This record gives sequence, C-alpha cells and structure tokens, in this order.
Amino acid sequence: MPEQALAPDAATSTTTWRIAVSPFSLTHDQLDFFHQLGPQLLAFYRALNRLYADSLRGLQPSWIAGYLDQGKPEGLLTYSRMKRFRDQLPAVIRPDIIPTQDGMVITELDSVPGGIGITACLSALYAEIDAGENLTLVGGSEGMVRGFADMIKSQLTQQHGCVAILISDEAKDYRPEMTWLAARLRAIGLDIYCVEPRDIRFTEEGLRITGEEMDQPVALIYRFYELFDLLNIPKSELVQYAIKKGRVAVTPPYKPALEEKLAFALLHHPVLRPFWEQVLGRDMFLHLATLMPRTWILDPAPIPPSATIPGLAIGGRGVMSWHDLASATQKERHLVIKPSGFSELAWGSRGVSVGHDMPQHEWTSAIDNALASFPRTPYILQEFHKGRLYELDYFDPVNGEMNRMSGRARLSPYYFVSGEKVELAGILATVCPADKKVIHGMKDAVMVPCAVTRDAH
Repeated sequence: MPEQALAPDAATSTTTWRIAVSPFSLTHDQLDFFHQLGPQLLAFYRALNRLYADSLRGLQPSWIAGYLDQGKPEGLLTYSRMKRFRDQLPAVIRPDIIPTQDGMVITELDSVPGGIGITACLSALYAEIDAGENLTLVGGSEGMVRGFADMIKSQLTQQHGCVAILISDEAKDYRPEMTWLAARLRAIGLDIYCVEPRDIRFTEEGLRITGEEMDQPVALIYRFYELFDLLNIPKSELVQYAIKKGRVAVTPPYKPALEEKLAFALLHHPVLRPFWEQVLGRDMFLHLATLMPRTWILDPAPIPPSATIPGLAIGGRGVMSWHDLASATQKERHLVIKPSGFSELAWGSRGVSVGHDMPQHEWTSAIDNALASFPRTPYILQEFHKGRLYELDYFDPVNGEMNRMSGRARLSPYYFVSGEKVELAGILATVCPADKKVIHGMKDAVMVPCAVTRDAH
C-alpha cells in the first residue's frame, strides 16, 4: 500500500497511519471554496507583509512589529528586513482546516509544511485504485508533483545550477517523503535533490552540493527548516551569506514575521480593522475573519482597570486579566493555548493545550506557562471549534479486516504560488478518532487524499 508506493526512499519513514478504502469525498461547493481560498490566503500574506513593514516605518502602531518580532534574535530580524526580501512571500501555502457543522475553520497557516511528498504519493496511489469509484482526485494523480515543479521554476532566477531541498535534523522525519518527491521531480526533468546541510559546500562563487559522484552549483534552496532552528544547522551562516550576496535564491524567504500564528489575532484586532478592510477589501476581510477563529496574544502586560480584552468573555463577563481564565468552568474553556511560532513546540501539534480537555489545575498551569514564556516565545489563545463527525472505512493490517471509524477531519490543501497564479494541487485529509481533541498525523489517524464525486451538485 503506501509503503510500496513510497519505496525505496520513503519506505524508511517512521510515519504510520491507517489506510482508507477510498479517497475522502468533498462536494463541488466545498471544492469551489478551496479553489477560491488560495488567492485569498496569498492576499492575506501580502497584507500581513505590508502591515509589518508599515509598523516598522511608523505608518502603523509599533506594537504590531513588536509582537511579530518578540523573541527573535536581532541578527535574524535585521536579515529579514533587507530590501532584497521586501516583497518576497511564501510560495507554498498550506492552511489546516477543520470542517464543522457551521462551516470551515482555519486553525493555522503553514508556509514550511510537511506532507507534500506523502500527499503526492497517496494521490498517485489512489488514482490507480480508483477504477471502480465515481471520484475525481483534487489535483489529479500528478497535481502535487507538477504544482511543486511549477512553483520551483517560478522561483529560479539567473543563477546557474540545481535546486536543493535543504532539510534540517529537526525535520528529519520528512526526509524520506521529500527524497521521494525529488526523485519524481527529476523524472519529469527538474534538476533537484534532497540534501542535508552537511552536503552543502560554500565557495566564493556560491553554494555547491557535494557527495558521492556529485559536485554541482546550487541555484535555489527550498528551505525545509524552521527559522528557530538556525543555530543548530551546520553552515547556516554561510547559506545566509550566499543568499544575501545574491549567489543563490531561497524559498520560503527568511521572514519570521510571516510565520507567526498571532497573525490571526492581528486580523481580529478592532484597531486594525480599517487597515484590513482597505487592503483586502471589505468582503474578503469579513470572509477571512469568519474562517480564522478569534485569537488573542497572551501578553502579560497589565490591562488598565477601565479596559477589557476585546471580544473575550467568560460566562458573559468581560475579561480584564488573563488570570481570570483560570476560574473558567470546563464548559467555558472551549479555548486552545499554543505557541505562536519560532519554537520547537510550535509545530507538529506540540505545545498545544485544549482547555476543556484538561483538569483546572493543568489549565491554570498552561496559562501561567504561556504568560511566563512571552519574552522568548509568545503564546496565543484561540477559540476551539469542534469538527463534524465522519464515518470512514479503513483497513486493519493486524487482523486483515475492514473496520469503520467515526472521526473528525483536518483538511490540508496545498497551494503552490507561481507569480500571481495560485494553484490548488491537492488536499490531504487527516481523520482522527472522535475522542481526540487535537487532529494530527497520529498512528490511529486515517490519512488520505480528497476527491470530488463526479455526479455531486
């Protein structure tokens, strides 16, 4: 099954999941929603980039950049603000979306996402076994591979050389799938390799990949590492120097301000509403404000006695202090606390505390920890939205039988940006058992590409 499709490179992956009988089915209306969402999210990134720059220039309140820069080393901030990076945006956009009874909810955005190779592989696999199904895979069997290839080609500048998918040790679990993806890309004519930082050699002319029977210049680095991890990556300073001197291009850009979950809090901040409406347009702003749950930055700074936290209430009462949340009942704690970014706890569902799924003393500790962490890692508080239930059949390799699971889904569409074009290349559904509060790629989850029924309306 998936192990065979990923062989030989990705067969060594430690990631396991349950195997679905057929793709995850979407309606045509849902597919239309996903097609429209890509350009909207690119517009959001562009607006966020402008908001940050305007804050630095004094055209918007300085606290905006202050929040987005909180906990980052000064050297990285200076580097990220270089004029050559000013207009650069992520070229891969993956939101995590929870289908609820009331509609879709975007829990977060990721511009350095895993799962690209897995989704590409599963799409090819399920396309082969779809002969008797009345389904059309989103993106088709090769959508992820060709979408990634088009994105890479649009990022290549005048430099001569190959493309290096550079993966850190922190992200080593994703190395098998990206190695598989690189092999598929080479098969369609792209000169691209999945490498570790130690495989990169710095010269006065630029960067080179060196290894067994290989020594060639690098034109573009696809950055598959988080910026918080730079100090642990061999030769990271030499890579940054080569980028700074224009000897190699990189995507996504070194712009930590665009990788913070607290951007959702900025979207919902009442003072910033005129900015968002002006830049996005009123209709798109209202649409995104509906999709992105209300979010607050857990800033320990005192709140004046005459003020309350905008939009946050417990039991119908306004909240004047984050510590007021500690006394909330379990029913009032449909809230999530998680690190905003720039931390080893900010990805892979690590560092997440679900308020109504923990005892009161643990919830209180989570609040205290988040507030104490603010100087180095800001945390956010976000509304929890319960996913709707789905019934899925999956194969149990232990007993060789088919089982049925009732679960909640996370839908992860992959958008690849080429200039102004935003392409939906595929959607990965991760369905976890109904008792799980946080949906992620666990061994008990079903992971499967999405498709649309051909006769649906």
